[in-house]
Amino acid sequence: MSESVHTVTSLPTERRSGCPFDPPAELADARRRGPVSRYIHPGGKPGWMITGYDLVRSVLADPRFSSRKELMSVVDFELPPAPPGEFLLMDEPQHSRYRKPLVGRFTVRRMRLLTERIEQITAECLDAMEQAGPTADLVTAFAKPIPTIVICEILGVPYGDRASFQEQIDAFMGGEASDEELIAAYTATQEYLARLVAAKRANPTDDVLSELTDGDFTDEELKGISLILLAAGFDTTANMLALGTFALLQNPGQLAALRADPALTDGAVEELLRYLSVAKTFHRTALEDVVVGGQSIEAGTTVVLSLHTANRDPERFTDPDVLDLRRPYDGHLAFSHGIHQCLGQQLARVEMRVAFRALIDRFPTLRLAVPAGEVRLRPETADIFGVKSLPVTWDAE
Repeated sequence: MSESVHTVTSLPTERRSGCPFDPPAELADARRRGPVSRYIHPGGKPGWMITGYDLVRSVLADPRFSSRKELMSVVDFELPPAPPGEFLLMDEPQHSRYRKPLVGRFTVRRMRLLTERIEQITAECLDAMEQAGPTADLVTAFAKPIPTIVICEILGVPYGDRASFQEQIDAFMGGEASDEELIAAYTATQEYLARLVAAKRANPTDDVLSELTDGDFTDEELKGISLILLAAGFDTTANMLALGTFALLQNPGQLAALRADPALTDGAVEELLRYLSVAKTFHRTALEDVVVGGQSIEAGTTVVLSLHTANRDPERFTDPDVLDLRRPYDGHLAFSHGIHQCLGQQLARVEMRVAFRALIDRFPTLRLAVPAGEVRLRPETADIFGVKSLPVTWDAE
């Protein structure tokens, strides 16, 4: 093994000033030095970081690398297995047992059938925003409510419970809660989901969770499945909507092109997904000795896969640090790859297409209400990157 291999001693805790959309400079530098770097996990365990597109994609599809939580060698103590139903942290065959019954419920066709309802939800949010304006926090008025309402309706969460659910998800995915707050939010969410599962078993309604109660899943498994769907269906899309709007406002030429040509909407969504890569990193553990990019990764070693540097890899994308809404779609990794590729990606695409289009059509003079440098960003410690708030304004008619 070459001694010249670059070492990343820790994940960066912030992005370069004035570059909120770019990967942290330390990670971009690591990719420039080579697609594979040594890495020291927070608990002091040695590992590897993969930053190049081709190798990240190959590892995500390689069955020699595991997603199992209890195998992750990232801290100085043993981690427990994933709770029942939380299939993102499982391998085959357990993973498919949970995922397979869901696949048919999140197809392109079924998600497109939701378009009219998503358009209605978006219009209602924009109506309220316009009536309260001409200033607003786009995060609370637009980016969070839309995916929250959509995923709650899909799973059958009662309307009156949605606000508290959103607060709980914010608490344990926002990257700033204390250990005590994390435990409290997770416990409250688990308790709520237990009540929800029991209610669906007793009185099924027209939603995915009720449909799943007809299968052989236990209540604990249904709680885990629901948690994965609720968290993933809300947090990633909410942050894409807010951060994506911020990126468009900071690229007025691209925003003007999108406003003038609705046919650009689909491509704009894919380019924003690539450019922003809000789900920044994933972990995989080698089940056997594996050679990746010329480096020998020993069995039991956990690697960090940097999706946001992979999606900015100049060997894959021309001018990768430029937001180009006319860029031909070329297989970004924003939704991961392999067996764990995002189950709800078609839902997220529909939500973003509808929401971005409606927002820029409704508010042609939309702009930041504060200097860009004052927009508060989520910390890098958050699982999903984004903005805490996005103050905007527009010219009232």
